[in-house]
Amino acid sequence: MGTIGSKEKIRRFLLANIGRVIESHELQEAADGAVQYSRRLRELRDEEGWPILSHNDSSELKPGQYMLKDEPVHKERPQFARAISAKLRAEVLDRNGFTCQMCGLTPGETDPATGRSVRLHIGHIKDKSLGGKDELSNLRTLCSTCNQGAKNITSEKPSSIWLLSQVRRAGRDEQKALYEWLKTKFSTAKRRM
Repeated sequence: MGTIGSKEKIRRFLLANIGRVIESHELQEAADGAVQYSRRLRELRDEEGWPILSHNDSSELKPGQYMLKDEPVHKERPQFARAISAKLRAEVLDRNGFTCQMCGLTPGETDPATGRSVRLHIGHIKDKSLGGKDELSNLRTLCSTCNQGAKNITSEKPSSIWLLSQVRRAGRDEQKALYEWLKTKFSTAKRRM
């Protein structure tokens, strides 16, 4: 018999804990420390239809908490190819300036939500489960934190007019902080070119 993968370990752990609030560190431990436990969790939820709740679904859960609400109903779900080509991925990263389109973080910065170095992912604007396609116009760059929380709930990035209106409404200190951040961001972007 072969070794049991992290997804199957998470599956078994969740089934043994139906209805209990589970912390993210418990899931990672159940998966023998696999760092991709959150991806396996999303696969169970999105591809296999498991009723796994997070803080996005229930106000009773905090970030990093999950709950398998009920025993999953085993039914056939549409399967999606997961791979976005390297060429398309590079086009999205380049178009988005290697910057998370939700929070503005770039690789190498420290994510304030996790304390870890930022990693970028390619996310869908309109999720595949809602009919979105793997094409440039439907893809954007997201950091790990935003990608995990964005599933099926976010819209397109804000317009320039809306963004400028928010900057104008902000206080002087916030505007100065934004100015300093933009100077740093674009001086770093120039060095990459």
